[in-house]
Amino acid sequence: MLPLNVLRLILLVGLLGILTPESVVGQNCGCAAKLCCSKWGYCGTGKPYCGDGCQHGPCYSKPSPSPTPTPTNGVSVASIVTPAFFNRIINQAGAGCAGKKFYSRSAFLEAAKSYPRFGRTGTKVVSKREIAAFFAHVTHETGHFCYIQEINGASRDYCDESNKQYPCAPGKKYFGRGPIQITWNYNYGRAGKSIGVDLLHNPETVAKNPTIAFKTAFWFWMNNVHSIITSGKGFGRTIRAINGGECNGGVPAAVQARVNYYKKYCSQLGVTPGSNLYC
Repeated sequence: MLPLNVLRLILLVGLLGILTPESVVGQNCGCAAKLCCSKWGYCGTGKPYCGDGCQHGPCYSKPSPSPTPTPTNGVSVASIVTPAFFNRIINQAGAGCAGKKFYSRSAFLEAAKSYPRFGRTGTKVVSKREIAAFFAHVTHETGHFCYIQEINGASRDYCDESNKQYPCAPGKKYFGRGPIQITWNYNYGRAGKSIGVDLLHNPETVAKNPTIAFKTAFWFWMNNVHSIITSGKGFGRTIRAINGGECNGGVPAAVQARVNYYKKYCSQLGVTPGSNLYC
């Protein structure tokens, strides 16, 4: 019988004979230029090396870089927008309001998952002010969640024919729909592209799916309003961002209504409204 150390040597030589010279080189992933480093740390070519788990080299598909974490303050939007808070608003809508059976807190929270910085940027005070501002505008735009779409909106198509990037679809109208009542073909086009729904050709989807409706509101808010609140410019600037036509004496009653809602919701959430309330 051969000594144990001799048997081990024979076994090692046999193993190295099975491995290709390329794979031996790569046990520590020091691969030659045209070889892939497999997920197991060996070099070679073909799917076992360049396919799933390939670490570097001419891999079939490069691993996506890890996304940069979205900076947030750890505030829970759900803990601020409690059922009681949401219901105090929607319960003021009349029994015959279409929005009363359409909008819901669950749809709001589901849509908010796609916008993790909403209500979670800056201090907790800033978070509460942003949430109060959002619901102040939504309350005014929808009449306490009564309306899903603009009153008599079907009489206008809101088609900007000069916009070639998002041309109006035949027979479609882009009047106000959803919590923020987005209008115009370019807004439907941009919002749809952002949330992954073809709203340019199907604008009515906003009035049929409550989660999508809230997503369009968040899309508009995060692109046009969020930074105003989080940078401390005041509620008045948010009015100008949403409906500047009401400012400078345009519709003073509407401006006052928005401010009143904002102050009311700030009080309910336990924060001061801050300065610069009027546009």
